[in-house]
Amino acid sequence: MFERRDNEPEYAVLTGKATKEKTQWGADIELAPEGSPLRDEPFIVNGDEPGHNLRNPNRYKQHGFYFNADNCIGCHACETACAEKNGTASHIAFRSVGIVECGTYPAYRRLNISMACNHCEDPVCLKGCPTRAYTKFAEYGAVLQDPDICFGCGYCTWVCPYNAPQLDPVAGHVSKCNMCVDRLEVGLKPACVAACLGNALDFGVIEEIPENRVQAELSIPGFPDPSITHPNIRFQQLKTLEPEVKRVDSVPVKYRLDEDKGRYVAEADHDKAPPVEWNLKKLLTSHEMAHVAFTLSAQAVMGAFALLIFSGWFSIAPLAQVADSGIFAPLLWVMVALAAFGLFKLNMHLGRPHRFYRGFYNLKWSPVSREIAGVSAFFAGLVGSAFFSLFDNAFTSVLGNLSAALALAGAAYGGYYMYKLYRIPARPYWNHWHTGASFLGTALSLGSLLIGVAALIGGVADAALIGALSGIAFLGLLLEAAGIIVQYRQQHQASSEAAVSWLFMTTTYGRTFQLRLGLLGIAVLLSGGLASTAPLAGDTALSSVLLPAFLLLALVALAQSLLGRALFFAVVVPTTMPGAYFWKNPGFIEHAREVGLADWPQIGVAYEQHHKFDVKELLKTIRETTWEEKWDQFKRIFTG
Repeated sequence: MFERRDNEPEYAVLTGKATKEKTQWGADIELAPEGSPLRDEPFIVNGDEPGHNLRNPNRYKQHGFYFNADNCIGCHACETACAEKNGTASHIAFRSVGIVECGTYPAYRRLNISMACNHCEDPVCLKGCPTRAYTKFAEYGAVLQDPDICFGCGYCTWVCPYNAPQLDPVAGHVSKCNMCVDRLEVGLKPACVAACLGNALDFGVIEEIPENRVQAELSIPGFPDPSITHPNIRFQQLKTLEPEVKRVDSVPVKYRLDEDKGRYVAEADHDKAPPVEWNLKKLLTSHEMAHVAFTLSAQAVMGAFALLIFSGWFSIAPLAQVADSGIFAPLLWVMVALAAFGLFKLNMHLGRPHRFYRGFYNLKWSPVSREIAGVSAFFAGLVGSAFFSLFDNAFTSVLGNLSAALALAGAAYGGYYMYKLYRIPARPYWNHWHTGASFLGTALSLGSLLIGVAALIGGVADAALIGALSGIAFLGLLLEAAGIIVQYRQQHQASSEAAVSWLFMTTTYGRTFQLRLGLLGIAVLLSGGLASTAPLAGDTALSSVLLPAFLLLALVALAQSLLGRALFFAVVVPTTMPGAYFWKNPGFIEHAREVGLADWPQIGVAYEQHHKFDVKELLKTIRETTWEEKWDQFKRIFTG
């Protein structure tokens, strides 16, 4: 428990003021009324249960931060106090100060914004986390996260609109602000509040306006839409700003006052537009290529499997001839290998890949857990179908059909939540039906082309089959193209970070995007042409015309899918809080990594990395340890 000094200054001490019953969002401020069983549970902080003489009388009321933007001088004392209190690494900050500005000299105005976790009423990080590392406590309404449970997927950093959870690329896990609950228990305000020089930060029971303050607003310029999570922070800003304010970091976002919404909304800042470039290497070596490999392989295999099974079950010609041919079993094993490759890449993308099993912990809330469960069921059914296809009797046929049914159910469930986990309000570019169109289009196009290539290699393809598969691919590609057109029209000038994503798409990756569109157009024309002409051409033209055309279609479709999915992850812009000139400035972070400044720990920039098994070290450990030591090592790795 935090040791309170006898001479604590008055500004660091919590007041006992609590007069209101509801928040501005309509939620109860009293989180555990008298008689609630929650009050009987011990509240253990840092392994220490506080005594009754230390109990805060407002322990079970929702607390929150109060920020007076007029008083913040940008000294960063709050950041320093937070780092000292929590012992964070130099590249991690639970609280940071960002900057927005407007006007020109001599009428220049600047607004500093100090922001940490807002301990929201509806914490999307808690619902999104697949490992259940988050808990919202009745004590103070604090949203706390346990880094020891986290396996480093980073999904909470995707869904949080305020940059609160911090994914440490060195440690391989997430951590965040804990509201300094150990200080609250002894009647003290959080460390950041106590350290504030300008009296800009305050803390207490939510909706209780501090002394000498007159506002309790829900938003401030640069602050994302508060309706996403109902954050427990209130603002005062009497200083008048221009209707348009800009960030000082490299993110091309500006904020415009929307009179109808009563707050500033984000727009693309074309004055900061980067030059039109290729950036292919940057695109194809990004941190998110593991997600590209997983989503493409999983969707292609799911699409191919569904086409094969349904055509076989319902004798849908001409695809049924593949399900009844000798290439059916080998093709299933190829699909097993592709799906296993995608799952392996996704797992090794985790900060702690040996704790992959924790992904099933939050099936009640997390779309990630549900996606993992569905894809796992699909993979199990796929392996079962492949195994039982090696035998030819009535019993194994029944088992094979049961495995296929499991795989199809898993594909439907996992595929749906693979889509749902990207419908994130904090990432407006993804939060559009185009995401579903892209995923379904990939399943149809790559799935049908996978079957067609296998049929050609296995010698069971004919003109009718090529035409049917090309038609399915045409539908998938057309669906994807339609999604791109509609999304661009709706988003490229939208009042959200989605417009900034399209700015990056057409500038930073502009030439690559043009290549992708060209490939998509060629694939649509090829697939449509083959679908309409292949049945008329007949089998005599199979080897001379249809075979090379279909193989070209497969290559072009795969290339455009790879580029499109890589762009999907590369251009997304979250609803971030503004950064400063150096700290939390993407431009400076990239510069620091390019020139070597990131090698200096005091700079506060770390390289992206993954924690992977060292095979040589593992084999050495196996050879040189006793069985008892091996068992202890196994328990340490897989139980944490």
